[in-house]
Amino acid sequence: MFTQIPSGVTAAQGFSAAAIHAGVKASSSPDKDDLMLLVSDCEASAAAVYTTNRVKAAPLYVTMDHLADGTARGVVANSGNANACCANAHEHAEAMCAAAAAATGLEAGQFIVASTGVIGQELNIAAIEVAMPALGAKLSGGEAASAAAAHAIMTTDTLPKEYAIAFELGGQTVHMGAIAKGSGMIHPNMGTTLTFVTTDCAIVPALLHEALYGAVQVTLNRVSIDGDTSTNDMCCILANGKAGNALIDWKNDDYHSFCQALRHVLTWIARHIAADGEGASRLVTCTVSGSRSEEAAEKLAKAVIQSSLVKAAMFGADANWGRVLCAMGYSKAPFRPEYVDVTFRSAAGEVAVCKDGAGLLFDEELAKTVLTQDEVIIEVDVHEGEHSATCWGCDLTYDYVKINGDYRT
Repeated sequence: MFTQIPSGVTAAQGFSAAAIHAGVKASSSPDKDDLMLLVSDCEASAAAVYTTNRVKAAPLYVTMDHLADGTARGVVANSGNANACCANAHEHAEAMCAAAAAATGLEAGQFIVASTGVIGQELNIAAIEVAMPALGAKLSGGEAASAAAAHAIMTTDTLPKEYAIAFELGGQTVHMGAIAKGSGMIHPNMGTTLTFVTTDCAIVPALLHEALYGAVQVTLNRVSIDGDTSTNDMCCILANGKAGNALIDWKNDDYHSFCQALRHVLTWIARHIAADGEGASRLVTCTVSGSRSEEAAEKLAKAVIQSSLVKAAMFGADANWGRVLCAMGYSKAPFRPEYVDVTFRSAAGEVAVCKDGAGLLFDEELAKTVLTQDEVIIEVDVHEGEHSATCWGCDLTYDYVKINGDYRT
């Protein structure tokens, strides 16, 4: 149904991107790009969802204003400084948009603006303004442009997150791609990250927003790395209609297919954010099935992947299933412990460790082998209904403390 294709945000027709080293953070390497532009060559329907942290960075408020009419032409984003809780934050966010507009011949109000990095330090807007003309001149399509943009928004990420697909809508081929950053300060709601999605689908802004909101709830909102919800992060989408499909202006079959495609893309992003959690050595996936409701299943699965003790056990390849039940028990979701089955599974096999809420005899060596793979799946069946949910996290390693102990310096 969905075919993976090259490029991320430049896979869709009519989108170009570029990145440059502006020197936003004085100590940053000149080899590390820290400023990126993403532009549609025509007006696009646009929508975004934002961090629920009460302390929100200025770029979010500026973006909210700019998206009030449901349209946009581009995104400008920097790494190295969050432009949050600091002097002149709102003015500098607006200045970033103005600089992007001047470099592209567009209007400042047509830009989404985003920042990521250290909180509480004034943004070096002068460096951004100096670099912007050269950045605008570099705009292009193709794989290299999207990859450069993906690298420019990275902070503690070890790998860029970039993905694109093609799919059919009403006989037309539609493309959708995304780039994202996220490695720490990742916790629902929303599973905080800068995620930028582009598509050449023709869809009205109201339905685009509804599709984005629904997809985020079951993807990015089901990721947790460390229990910290960022001040800065958002997920936005631009849809410029270049695919030539019939305009989606009601919830027909094309709309539902579009929603499935968006959910597919954001699921890929969510999994790769979790796998690249700060200091992580493995992706930890928890699927709860047999629940009374999807909401209950989600609460149970989130509690498991958020538990520091479960995360530590995964790091140590310790099949300590008691920690799984313990986390479920304080989730405040309904379930009966005496019905619960738990199985650990990975590419190396599977081992059942709990049946009807009680421990099973199992091969400890097999369990250790299962739990040392790149992805470990914790399967929980509560045997009370037909609903399920999957959430994603990672193990908790020594490196997480090392990374965050000197992040500012």
